[in-house]
Amino acid sequence: MKANLPDHLAYQSKMEAAGTLVFAGPMSDESGTQMQGMGLIIYRAASFEAARAIAEDDPMHASGARSFTLRKWMINEGNLTLNVGLSQQSVSLS
Repeated sequence: MKANLPDHLAYQSKMEAAGTLVFAGPMSDESGTQMQGMGLIIYRAASFEAARAIAEDDPMHASGARSFTLRKWMINEGNLTLNVGLSQQSVSLS
């Protein structure tokens, strides 16, 4: 897994720049204190099949070092605030 990490992170960076990767990162265990090595990646894709192709092309998955489960996510509720300070050259998300 560690051998594939640089290529995996480069792939994620490429997908982020293309607007395909929405969020990604490791997840904790149930206590919230230990990062278990599991992760969650949210893609923006035109179809379920397109999302599968994106996930399959991830070097971590393509190498067999990790596997994935693909699911659709219907977002019904929530709130997101993006603040861009032009003169301060700052961005915050809450």
